[in-house]
Amino acid sequence: MGIREYDYAPRKKTLFGDDNNSLFNLIVINVVVFVLLYFVLIIFYLTHSGDAAEAVYQNYINSVFKWVAVPARPGDLLYRPWAILTHMFAHISVWQIIGNMFWLWAFGYILQDLTGNDKIIPLYIYGAGAGIVLYLLSINLIPRLQPMLAADIYYGGGAGVMAVSVATTVLTPDYRIFRQLNGGIPLWVITMVYVLVDFAGLANDSFSHHFAHLGGAIMGFIFISRLKKGYDMGEWMNNLWEWMINLFNPDKPSKKQKPVKEQVFYNTKGRRPFKKTANVTEQRVDEILDKISQKGYHMLTEEEKEILRKASEDSE
Repeated sequence: MGIREYDYAPRKKTLFGDDNNSLFNLIVINVVVFVLLYFVLIIFYLTHSGDAAEAVYQNYINSVFKWVAVPARPGDLLYRPWAILTHMFAHISVWQIIGNMFWLWAFGYILQDLTGNDKIIPLYIYGAGAGIVLYLLSINLIPRLQPMLAADIYYGGGAGVMAVSVATTVLTPDYRIFRQLNGGIPLWVITMVYVLVDFAGLANDSFSHHFAHLGGAIMGFIFISRLKKGYDMGEWMNNLWEWMINLFNPDKPSKKQKPVKEQVFYNTKGRRPFKKTANVTEQRVDEILDKISQKGYHMLTEEEKEILRKASEDSE
């Protein structure tokens, strides 16, 4: 067995988590915040048992929940700037958190598989930020919504999830799920169902929140379009997070210290280091061809491309 680079290089941290599964970390954050807020709501009901349920609920919103949500008036946001971050993890109902986390998992699993673990959380945050912008613009500029300015708040991960769904679909629209069903269902069809269900809410009085989701969709398209051109909009977030967690870490590697692989394995004194040649088997070639049919040739690793080239040469 050959020596793999990550056996000796330090594992890189990504925003809000290890580099093993950022999607899982993101879902956990959402669920934990929901459970904490819901626990506070239960306490409100228990301590105000003599009041009407609706009155207790409204008291909870005004006393607690609004402080983690984005206010409709931009000026009020100056008094709770943390809401720019906290609102995207704050959900008000069980069905809202279940729905958002289901779609986040469905699209995020594919996106993380195709692009790695360091894209999904920055994309989610970008989408939520774009959602704030469109929410504030819509509720402050659309006459029908302006009467809601005094009391309305924006919360939830809808815009972030929408960004993930659109980005995943733009990246690989022909990706198929449930392949046993007549070849599978294209991802773009699933996305259309999700978008139609989400924007069906434009007919009700809270449709300013769906304008926020539109902002997330636009940001998802921009993020993945830039990524396909080689520019990672989330790189600075991951670098900032890595710097923060290493700031007081005594075990962090010294900048002057070379990686172990360069000190030990690549000390060749001018000789070209050994290059591993992958074994070519019919099963491995079939797996690579299946990957091309599902995700495209551009998603192959250099090792997989080398296997195809070698298989082609052997067949001649």
